[in-house]
Amino acid sequence: MPRFFLNDRAGRLSDALLADFAGLGVAEHSVAGAQVIDAGINAPGGLAAGLAAARLGLADLGEVAVIDGPAVSARTDHPVAACLASQYAGWQVKLGSWFGMCSGPLRAHYGKEEIFDEVGHRESAERVVGVLEGAKFPTPEIIEYLAARLQIPTSAITLWIAPTASLAGCVQVVARSVEVAMHKLHTLKYDLTRVRAGFGSAPLPNPGSDDLVALGRTNDAILYGSRVQLWVHDSEDRLAAIGPLIPASASPAFGTPFLELLKAANFDFYAMDPALFAPAIVTLHNLESGRSHTFGRTDDSLIRRCTGQLP
Repeated sequence: MPRFFLNDRAGRLSDALLADFAGLGVAEHSVAGAQVIDAGINAPGGLAAGLAAARLGLADLGEVAVIDGPAVSARTDHPVAACLASQYAGWQVKLGSWFGMCSGPLRAHYGKEEIFDEVGHRESAERVVGVLEGAKFPTPEIIEYLAARLQIPTSAITLWIAPTASLAGCVQVVARSVEVAMHKLHTLKYDLTRVRAGFGSAPLPNPGSDDLVALGRTNDAILYGSRVQLWVHDSEDRLAAIGPLIPASASPAFGTPFLELLKAANFDFYAMDPALFAPAIVTLHNLESGRSHTFGRTDDSLIRRCTGQLP
């Protein structure tokens, strides 16, 4: 498996992007010495800011775009490093009333999540870059909290932040179609080294009136509207066995709006059926046999609802 310096890649990209911070609609702040980029709390943000945050989340090991639909596409030739070691929002940062979901290569430096025991890519970086999905600007206390856990000075931290209920926030969340597929394969104990490349897309929702509405819509977009293609080296028998287990329709909960399921679980993500957290449709392209196999289905009525076309 190739060895990448994920934070170095993301740091160079962040600096290059901020050469045109006005064009991105973001604002740069210093909080307790850390560099914090507002992509949608007080700054306007937008499509370009969301694409920038998504690309940083992938540690610049992939490309993201807004395509016809509208939808957000993502592609990578390094799905384990880009998606699981970086883009996966695996660190819930909570201090007092402040809460944010942290993704990006900063996680690889922190390295405390169990997933790194299996996927590798832990690293020790002089500068770290993270992407936060959060409604409130991080306070100095939050920055000090992160620096203590990362064991680096606050000046070595760069954070991009956008609320879910912002255009940039929605873009960077629904850019996770390939990541969701890779994480589902991880939970199924599949040999991830067999996955050579991934491409996916998911509908881009109207953010809605608040973060809770946006949370529901972005998850519905992934679970009920995303389409992912993975290029793999494997036997036909293994793909035939695991294929039906990958898509969200493998869960009995498939077809129920995400917010209804979350409320039924008392807003505890971990109480929800883990089989649901997957793309709607997955196509496996077998590089050994030359055959392709598609599994799953979309739910068009839920997609119309999540994109704001139904009340």
